[in-house]
Amino acid sequence: MRLQDVAAAMSDYEVVLEPDENTPEWWAGGPSVTVSDDGTFYLAARMREGKSPRGRRGYEIRILKSADGRRFTAIRSILREDAGVAGFERPSIVKDPNTRKYKLYGCAGFEKGWAILKFQDVDDPAEFDARTARPILVAEYPDDGFVHVTGYKDPVLLWDGGRWHMFVIASDVVERIRHFTSDDGETWRAVKATPVMENSGWHNFCTRPASVVALPVGYLFVYEGANVNWRDPVYNIATGLAYSPDLETFLDLTPREPLLKSTTPGDYATWRYSDWIWFKDNLYVYFEAARPNNTNEIRVAVLDAGVCGKVVGSIERGTRG
Repeated sequence: MRLQDVAAAMSDYEVVLEPDENTPEWWAGGPSVTVSDDGTFYLAARMREGKSPRGRRGYEIRILKSADGRRFTAIRSILREDAGVAGFERPSIVKDPNTRKYKLYGCAGFEKGWAILKFQDVDDPAEFDARTARPILVAEYPDDGFVHVTGYKDPVLLWDGGRWHMFVIASDVVERIRHFTSDDGETWRAVKATPVMENSGWHNFCTRPASVVALPVGYLFVYEGANVNWRDPVYNIATGLAYSPDLETFLDLTPREPLLKSTTPGDYATWRYSDWIWFKDNLYVYFEAARPNNTNEIRVAVLDAGVCGKVVGSIERGTRG
């Protein structure tokens, strides 16, 4: 199986969540999913309106649950006003393997740039409290006029090797990927001072983290980006794949063109903010995609064990030669 066959498999999707208004610039997006010990799916999504200035349109982090990973019911609403922020971007929901509690991370814009937020851990995702939001990763930089990282946003979290990993968008005039680790999910250290991947090839405008998938050997690193020649590349985002043996080195598997774009484009072909989750040998892929009328919705595509095995084999052959 070629990697391009993954795109064909993704075209067989179901709609998980639509925007609250079917009006241009209204989006349901930024999905992050975790699965409980009893097989319940929990989804954290960012709801966006189209009226406020860009960067302040994310009015809600919505928490939903599902018994099958396809049909979701809302169980919690976290509003920007209650969290004391101007607007939300992509959240990340994970379950702590040690405490068995759920963690919720978010991000919001402040006076000097974007920062990663964390809410108080809970036993049930329906209990997340907006009032407990606090910044845990903030860019510290001197006001000297030089280029510095000025903010972090859109966290991607995973537990691996006895510690937490967080990949974020780091803004330093353009957007690049940075990698942090933590023992407790509270205090974070940069893995290195350079970006995880370069802005090059089709993603020469920006390169951003989307999801990390554990493989039998190494990891599938799902990234997204845009090209300087695309219409409105800040929001016209597509998705590619990379491979990492150790979460320190990364090989771009799709350097020439993106693997995934919306199959229902309008002015935008956005396919972004994807979260790839293993469950019972199937790979559930949640993603935000553009619709013809310039709204975005959350979709899910499920790749069965046979397809996943062929994809893994294709990746392994590609990395060997």
